[in-house]
Amino acid sequence: MTAMTVELQPGFADKVLSAQSTFRMVMEAMARPGHVMPVDDGGGRPPSMMAGVAAIALTLLDQDTPLWLDAAFARAPDVGAWLKFHTGAPVVTRPDLAGFALVAASETLPDLTSFALGTPEYPDRSTTLILQVPSLSTGPTFHLRGPGIDGVTSLAATIEPRDLFARLSINEALFPRGIDVILVDDQSLVAIPRTTRLSPAGA
Repeated sequence: MTAMTVELQPGFADKVLSAQSTFRMVMEAMARPGHVMPVDDGGGRPPSMMAGVAAIALTLLDQDTPLWLDAAFARAPDVGAWLKFHTGAPVVTRPDLAGFALVAASETLPDLTSFALGTPEYPDRSTTLILQVPSLSTGPTFHLRGPGIDGVTSLAATIEPRDLFARLSINEALFPRGIDVILVDDQSLVAIPRTTRLSPAGA
């Protein structure tokens, strides 16, 4: 019996320019928490992966960045093969060993303490979560405060799990350790670094 082969989708059409553009966008998003930024993917992707997630993966992952995939991504053979071919990132089964985590079904996100939280000496040795979410333009309104924000900024978004921002309150007690998050709605993204404090509108 012949093993079924997976037809790989391409990566960036222009690897250098697209990676540079996406990297600048991610850095600007981290510097401006809660601000919705457009992502120009400029290339192919597996069908189950949003364009923005694919662009971020192609930009930030390499053979030295351990990667954890949630069950939805791990079950998709096109995702694993595509990531291995285009990034070389080693996939780990333990989330606490991951530098990055790609989450397709964010409603099944495990407890955040299962990921790497960094150490007092090396707080940067933590997992950055990249989550696909339903919408970064409609839904409940949240207030964000912290570095990079002039007073308070608002974000209307539909996010799973619905208590994600409540879960991220662990960052306050952990700082300078903690979890950084990038939310992706197809071709836009929002960064929620560990220094950002979040609350529902009206709270």
